[in-house]
Amino acid sequence: MKNFKKLIAAATIVGVLGVTGVAYAGSESTPAGIAAGLTGKSVEEIMALRAAGTTYGAIVNEAGKLDEFKVQTLKQKKIILDQRVKDGNLTQAQADQIYASIKTNQVNCDATGSAGTCKSNGVGFGKGQGMVKGAGQNNGGGFGARLNR
Repeated sequence: MKNFKKLIAAATIVGVLGVTGVAYAGSESTPAGIAAGLTGKSVEEIMALRAAGTTYGAIVNEAGKLDEFKVQTLKQKKIILDQRVKDGNLTQAQADQIYASIKTNQVNCDATGSAGTCKSNGVGFGKGQGMVKGAGQNNGGGFGARLNR
């Protein structure tokens, strides 16, 4: 039963990501945009570091801004979840469950990505933000879904 609940939660997250995967990577509403704002780097520099395998956490941690990054990304994820509830794509209970899971994962996030705690339940904040035609926001990494419509 526990695995079934996790499967339902994962499917819900994938659904959220599929719809929210069209956000522009340069805005302050994406991990790349948030990291750029906190570190003083350009979004392109952040994206190049991500493409080379550096986690967002490691990028902002190097600048001494990990806690601020966690706060800002959590706020942005809450906004996305609230919008999904408003649009009727999630129930409030589903959104609350996803949000609680994200908060729990962030507490354990050490910026290395080694434990995988910062990678799940990303609500559009999976590995990478590459905006390749038809690829969605996550370029196949994380929970991103390819949208070839």
